[in-house]
Amino acid sequence: MHWQDKKIILAGGAGLVGQNLVAQLRARGYRNLVVLDKHRANLAVLRQWQPQVQAEYADLAQAGEWQRHVEGAAALVMLQAQIGGTLETEFTRNSITSTRLILALLKHYPNVQLIHISSSVLNSAADDFYTRSKRTQEQLVRASGLACTILRPTLMFGWFDRKHLGWLARFMRRVPLFPIPGHGHYLRQPLYAADFCRIIVRCLEKPELSGTYNISGQENIDYIDIIRRIRQVTGSRTLLCRLPYRVFHALLRLWAWFDRNPPFTTQQLAALCTRDRFEVIDWPSLFGVPATPFALAIDETFNDRRYSHIILEF
Repeated sequence: MHWQDKKIILAGGAGLVGQNLVAQLRARGYRNLVVLDKHRANLAVLRQWQPQVQAEYADLAQAGEWQRHVEGAAALVMLQAQIGGTLETEFTRNSITSTRLILALLKHYPNVQLIHISSSVLNSAADDFYTRSKRTQEQLVRASGLACTILRPTLMFGWFDRKHLGWLARFMRRVPLFPIPGHGHYLRQPLYAADFCRIIVRCLEKPELSGTYNISGQENIDYIDIIRRIRQVTGSRTLLCRLPYRVFHALLRLWAWFDRNPPFTTQQLAALCTRDRFEVIDWPSLFGVPATPFALAIDETFNDRRYSHIILEF
C-alpha cells in the first residue's frame, strides 16, 4: 500500500499547523486523513475547504469514540496543545492530559508511527504555562518508550494563522496606532508553517528520520521588523507606536480582565522579550525541504489567493 492510501491521524489538527499540513498532504495525493479536534468552528472551516477529509469533533483529554480511529492507522501526528490563555488548568488538560491518553492508547498499537510536535520553548529561558506544559508533554513522549520523531519548531506563521502574525495583521487593519513593547528589537526566528509541514510530510514518508530535531527559522529578524513587513505586504497605514514595557504590560493585564482568552498575555510578553537564540540546523538539506525566504513567505501568507482569505476562529 502506498503512503497516500494509508490512514494518517492529525490529533489537534484544526489549528495553524494542522490546516497547513492538510493542505500539503492533499497536494501530495493523500486520501485517508482523519483530523481530531475540539474546536468546532475551525473543524467547520476545514470541512468547508477540504470536504474529502474526515474532520471529527473530539476532546482528546477524555476517552471517547475518537479512539476507534487508531485502529488501522499508519501514523499519528500529535499536534494538540494549549497555545494561549490565562488558566493553567487549560494548559494541563489540553497539552498534558490529552498526551497521556494518546500515549496510553498507542501502546496497544505499536506499529502506528508517531510524530510529536514539540516546541523550541524547551530550549528557552521563558517560564510560563505554555513552556512548562510543552516541556512536560515532551517528557511524557520520551518516557513512553514509543518510537517517535520529535520536531521542535520556533514561532510559526502562515496560512490559517489566527493567534500569531495573522492576528497582528488583522489588529493592524483596525487601529490607527499599533503598539510596540519597548524598543521592539527582540530577536525572532520565525518559521514558515508551509515549510514545517513539508518537513512533517517527509518524516511520514521516511520513518527512518526518527530522533529529535530543532526546526528554527533560517533567518534572524527583530520583532519590529516583522511588524514592518506585515504592514508593507498588507498595505496597512497604521503608525507604529513604541510603549514602555511596563505600560504595555499594564495594558495587557487590563485587557485580560475583559477577555477570558486574550490574544496576547503578560506571559507571552515576557517570552517575547527573552534573549533566546535557538539552534539552527541545516534542515533544508536534512529533510530535502528548501527554506522559503521570509519576505516571500510573509507575502504568501497574506496575499495567496488559495488560502490567505481563510481565517480561523481565535
